[in-house]
Amino acid sequence: MTRIAIDSNRYTDLCRGLPDVVEIVESATEIYVPLIVLAEQRAGFAHGSARQKNERVLTRFMNSPGVFALAPDEQTTFFYADVYAYLRKKGKPIPTNDLWIAALTIQHNLVLFDRDKDFDALPQLARLTLPAPRV
Repeated sequence: MTRIAIDSNRYTDLCRGLPDVVEIVESATEIYVPLIVLAEQRAGFAHGSARQKNERVLTRFMNSPGVFALAPDEQTTFFYADVYAYLRKKGKPIPTNDLWIAALTIQHNLVLFDRDKDFDALPQLARLTLPAPRV
């Protein structure tokens, strides 16, 4: 498959065992979890009723072969600035966390696995999306 960065919503889908999501994650050669996604997940855990269980599942996932945390560095700020300026010019702002995720994904030449419409405004962002479920 490919090297992917996984967004929070797809990590949640993975934990729910959605077959298409599981298949994509299992076929990826490398999976990168942006630090921002880890923070979003842990914030959700802190707010929820199954914090310890969710933390164990996340820790197991992060310790899996081919799974890596992806932290911003000084170079990331240049990518962030470019994405921010592009969106501002287009009049399509997105949440700050999504700016960081996009910047990291672009910086490291990854494909973002997500289901977040906010990223639709970024044609420079390589994405892996699934078709809408059939009803």
